[in-house]
Amino acid sequence: MLKNYALIIAISSVLAFFLLYFLFAYLGIMLSVEEGYKIGESSRWCERISSGYFREPSNALSNIGFILCGIFMVWILSREEVTGQNFFIGLTSISTLYASASIFLGPGSLMMHGTHTVWGAWIDNVSMVAYIIIPWLLNFKILNGWSENQFLKAYFIILFLFSFFSWFYGSELGIGFSLFGVSIGLWVISEFLYNFYSNSMRFYSGFVGYFVLWIFGTSPYDVALNIQEFWWTLFFWLPGLIATQKPESKRKYNPWFFAGCFFYILAFTIWLQGNMMINPDSEWCYPDSIIQPHALWHIICALATLSFFFFYRTEKKLNQS
Repeated sequence: MLKNYALIIAISSVLAFFLLYFLFAYLGIMLSVEEGYKIGESSRWCERISSGYFREPSNALSNIGFILCGIFMVWILSREEVTGQNFFIGLTSISTLYASASIFLGPGSLMMHGTHTVWGAWIDNVSMVAYIIIPWLLNFKILNGWSENQFLKAYFIILFLFSFFSWFYGSELGIGFSLFGVSIGLWVISEFLYNFYSNSMRFYSGFVGYFVLWIFGTSPYDVALNIQEFWWTLFFWLPGLIATQKPESKRKYNPWFFAGCFFYILAFTIWLQGNMMINPDSEWCYPDSIIQPHALWHIICALATLSFFFFYRTEKKLNQS
């Protein structure tokens, strides 16, 4: 039944979101301006703050990229039969969750850049976490033999706890802990274990997390000098503790996994140029331009989510020919 209506449900949900957005914006009960800024000034993401329905028009509407990629995933999945050999072939609970989280990234980020409200920023963070915890939890499922119900239970418990505490204490939960940032490390570490599982690698895998940190600009030396700030790197050994069995499946990494990584690193590089808090003198910042660095970040990240979707569809059980 879901297969027949999945695409309609996805498109209808998106249309309902935009209808409600424009309705509330028209009624004047949703829009604000971020604290410390004024309409007509450059936002912290470079684009000039507008008095219209979208405070940052390009940065807000570029999130349609996530929506289109997610709907494309739903279209592909709804045309297939579930085989039981791959969680991303057909509309399974996991593939549906991934596509839904990819779509949710769009409205989540749009609410922040469109409304400039505190709760808009909160929804943005929730949407990012809703997506990024899927890959490493999926690897945990495989490496520890969880059922689909156990995977879904872990997913929604983590998402609920983050949503609840981030509302009161901010995206770092008041303790300097970025679940989004840590999740990138957990994803790469668990992917490492997926490919090189052994008892010794369960221990050494934690060091992979420091390599990931290094790629994004924080060296192991920096961590050692500021261990009180980077205490959360202890979570890099969590995948090794969780992993208790060798995967009975394999994935093809070329081209889709590498494409996804390329898109994300490229997007992150551009994100740095559009972040006025980190790079206030960025030569890429033209507040009145339609082409905004942060908008490009959204579009390229959307391509990354689609690439990783195709990557997961390459997984095959080892007993398959």
